Amino acid sequence: MLSAAQMHKIYLNNTEVFYKAAGGDYLAAEVDEFFRSTIIGLWARGGGVNEYKVSLINEIYSGNQPKPKYLYWELMSAVCSYTLFQVPEFYKGLAAADRLNRTTVSRVFLRVFTNILLTVAAVDEDVSMAEAEFITACSDALESVCDRSGVPPAKRPLNAMEYVTSPGPGPSAGINRPGAASAQAEARDSEPASDKKDEASPSLEELMAQLDELVGLNKVKADVRSLINLIKVRKLRTEHGLAVPPMSLHMVFMGNPGTGKTTVARLLAQIYKALGVLSKGHLVEVDRSQLVAGYVGQTAIKTAEVLEKAKGGVLFIDEAYSLTPENSGSDFGREAVEILLKGMEDNREDLVVIVAGYENLMKNFISSNPGLESRFSKYFLFEDYDGEQLYSIFLSMCKKNEYILSPEAAEKVKKLLNRLYEQRDENFGNARDVRNLFERAVSRQSDRIACLENPSKEDLMTLKEEDIPEL
Repeated sequence: MLSAAQMHKIYLNNTEVFYKAAGGDYLAAEVDEFFRSTIIGLWARGGGVNEYKVSLINEIYSGNQPKPKYLYWELMSAVCSYTLFQVPEFYKGLAAADRLNRTTVSRVFLRVFTNILLTVAAVDEDVSMAEAEFITACSDALESVCDRSGVPPAKRPLNAMEYVTSPGPGPSAGINRPGAASAQAEARDSEPASDKKDEASPSLEELMAQLDELVGLNKVKADVRSLINLIKVRKLRTEHGLAVPPMSLHMVFMGNPGTGKTTVARLLAQIYKALGVLSKGHLVEVDRSQLVAGYVGQTAIKTAEVLEKAKGGVLFIDEAYSLTPENSGSDFGREAVEILLKGMEDNREDLVVIVAGYENLMKNFISSNPGLESRFSKYFLFEDYDGEQLYSIFLSMCKKNEYILSPEAAEKVKKLLNRLYEQRDENFGNARDVRNLFERAVSRQSDRIACLENPSKEDLMTLKEEDIPEL
């Protein structure tokens, strides 16, 4: 883990690149405050507050700026009250100046911004999906300012989604290329180097252990093991010169939201790499909006770009049924399906496609096109988590974020989650509902702790019965 002093050095090295491009550090005070506020937003999505994070954020300042002095409770209050990321005014000014001068200072800042946030996310050797999504959303917001202002293209920043090591607070943990440690090493450089190779890919045994740690999903785990056995035997038959019948590795994941579909897809990408089926083992996750455009000819371009990005790994299409809505006529989604089918055929040696969504809708989607039926032969059903499993997920969130439950709070959480499962309807969110409950409990606990004069460490860690909201 990086020390606070090391983080300060990395921060200075990166911001110095920006100040050099900008012609001076005249924006240092605004830049420092912007980074501190955004890091608070990152922590609001990526876990609780601890003493290390207090020391870390107090080291985020430029050399000629006064060192801030956050206290533990102040940082916790800031994290709990964080709402939305906002593009700072100084950045809009940079983009406007770039437009006039035909320079790319704002895009340099964007790369530096992504480097620093990714380093902060990876200091604990774990970059969660929630953290990566937050970094990506912030970077996209800054990049859109550049695009709207007509700032000339430049070297792109790191892709935070390529460094995810876990899907976020919860019991599951997936591994994606190239991992938190690699993210730290790469983001320390003053300029991104996204072509560095992953030298420490997890072994098949490690990946299977990760799969086994997931709560529930017993049928899915068994199906994955059968698939692995099938691949291993096919390789052995090939080595002995025996015939190997055709086999499609593309899959359909069916189930409600929050049941671990993306997590398992990410693990499968790495498992396929460990087995030698895929060359990279990364996951590219998209939905209809990233494949379909509103103008003739644009959908083919967008879909082809996604396929190119996914080569060597797994393309995960969430809510895939939205590509072929009923009574859609000449909807561009059907064009995307045709391009996908061609791409799957052209790259069948180094690309796996997983389509996901609600069970009934996915069945309709597959039957909407004969090409889909022929290419997707493996169906994985992700069942809802029951009350006991939901409680296990809640406990794992507490453990990851250094919270404990009082006996009364534990009993209340159990009852709430059992009732949530028993009364579930089409809006049941599984692990997502658990996460919402946990985040609301942490917020309520923060309001209670803020009223204490000298809260102890135990006070800061304990969730009491009154902190647990009704669902």
